[in-house]
Amino acid sequence: MEQLTVAPRSGHKTLLYSELVTDLSALRADIAVLGMPFGSAYGPRAFTNDQSNAPQAIREVTDRIVRAPEHYDFDIDGPLLQGRSDIRFVDCGDVLPDLAKPGDHYRRVELAVRQILKGGGLPIVLGGDHGITTPVLRAFSEVGPITLVHIDAHLDWRDDVNGVREGLSSPIRRASEMPHVARIVQIGLRAQGSARPEEFEVARRYGAELVTAYELHEVGMDAVLERIPDGGNYYLTIDADGLDPTIMPAVDGPAPGGVTFVQARKLIHGLVRKGRVVGMDIVEIQPSKDNASKLTCVTAGRLIVNLIGAAIRAGYFDK
Repeated sequence: MEQLTVAPRSGHKTLLYSELVTDLSALRADIAVLGMPFGSAYGPRAFTNDQSNAPQAIREVTDRIVRAPEHYDFDIDGPLLQGRSDIRFVDCGDVLPDLAKPGDHYRRVELAVRQILKGGGLPIVLGGDHGITTPVLRAFSEVGPITLVHIDAHLDWRDDVNGVREGLSSPIRRASEMPHVARIVQIGLRAQGSARPEEFEVARRYGAELVTAYELHEVGMDAVLERIPDGGNYYLTIDADGLDPTIMPAVDGPAPGGVTFVQARKLIHGLVRKGRVVGMDIVEIQPSKDNASKLTCVTAGRLIVNLIGAAIRAGYFDK
């Protein structure tokens, strides 16, 4: 089988002390991290953008996210892997573009996620811009029906930008066209993005559940969770600008009033209890804008920790 990924560059070679595995041909894992640094650019200058540095930037703060994997973590009521020696936690490295085959990295990330799913793994994908969600979500075609849960300040329903249909402004529009995506819930919407009034109307006609940040703060995350059907398969995509910039400042379009960490954590734990979270991605972090504490990358890592711990406690990986 063709080599789909390469090892991360430097520093912490994996996220959260996980095992590095770049041969996915016969992968068997419970939890699998995958880096997807590059999306589908809207112009020549966007091919090299700061978001492509995010997967490694998150890995490199591993020891600030989790000081030691065997220590007690109050977010998840136990150590990272809940003291389970039978949990296989791997980092599959990064899917990089092939300059001789423009766009082929979308095909390869879809194959990589399919291999993770085939091997029993819960994929956790580190972007990259939000365009990466489109090929990742395609890989779940045999897992549906899926409820797509989306944290973002922006709507992401553009049909195209500059003729590019799978870029960062279009992942939810593309998801709405996938037969295995049955329902879309968007949380944290506020301020302005690429959406025009016509995209807002398309999203409403589709039936997307649109929850502004202000409604969320008024009714609370428990009320939002009640609108999501129980017993489903949930894919969670988190755009860093969906969270409040006080905790995730390193984004291109910071907008005050976003989702808090406590609300995002409640969403993750709530979805895990309601049904099965089948995958997750975190996108749109710009490491050069992170402050000295690397708070944005640490926050991203803590959301991942909460998914891992909650999923193990819920019995996802019981044999």
